[in-house]
Amino acid sequence: MAGYTMPEPVVQATGIQELARDLVVIPDRWVQLVPNIGIIGGQHSVLVVETGMGPRNAETVLRFASDYAQGRKLYLTTTHFHPEHAFGAQVFAGAATFLINRDQAEDLKVKGPGYIEMFRGLGEPVARQLAGVELATPDVVYDQAYELDLGGRVVELRATGRAHSKGDQIVTVPDAGVMFTGDLVEAGQFAIFPWFPPHDTDVSGTRWLAVMQRLVAESPRVVVPGHGEVGGPQLLADVRDYLQLLRDETWVRRNSAMSEETIAAEVSALMIERHPEWAGQDWIEKGVGCLCAEHAD
Repeated sequence: MAGYTMPEPVVQATGIQELARDLVVIPDRWVQLVPNIGIIGGQHSVLVVETGMGPRNAETVLRFASDYAQGRKLYLTTTHFHPEHAFGAQVFAGAATFLINRDQAEDLKVKGPGYIEMFRGLGEPVARQLAGVELATPDVVYDQAYELDLGGRVVELRATGRAHSKGDQIVTVPDAGVMFTGDLVEAGQFAIFPWFPPHDTDVSGTRWLAVMQRLVAESPRVVVPGHGEVGGPQLLADVRDYLQLLRDETWVRRNSAMSEETIAAEVSALMIERHPEWAGQDWIEKGVGCLCAEHAD
């Protein structure tokens, strides 16, 4: 991974976006390694979605959530185990019930320590946020689906199966038509493929595409991506269409005598031409590498 040269990855509880009654987002402000963070309220409880990277960011989120809750019980969940989404959960211990899906819990336990070191290596701004991080153990672990009753509002947590990571989950608020996707969806950015063989090869382009096809069919009113601006169901369709094109263009070349390097160069040029305004162009090559190693399910 390239060194981190962007602004300090700090969560700021400003510019709060209200998506529905008792449902707000702390936006990422287009700062790399800062996620969109959800606060979902019910009559007696409030669910926080994502922690921010490291204890200091999580303290900001917990402060905001506690003020927002006004005495209601707090819950915490994360969409997957990656550092900016989950590596602040320790701060919520004793203040919130931390619940996630089983595959994500396993990712956090098994792969979390390696990701701490990998991300610290990105540069001092990231290392500062990870200072003092300790990987939290969830209080509640579910297998495939969990319905969390907040009082007059039920939030659905669902494991998607292997896609962007092995343990992705989505969080939906049916009465509001809102879906939190984590890094299954980014707005205005090429899909992030954490393809780092031989150390981490859990990302799957083919399974990710299958997940997106299912999510598109659900047609939520509002989609909260892992990073980028909150939008409508078109965000889901954009990612589905990109992954499908990436797969098709990679596979048609893979079946020729081209080297993977040549395939990556050709497909990257094509994708950038298709989406010149999208950020994260380096992730295209990672996606090609992943899909070169995959076969049709």
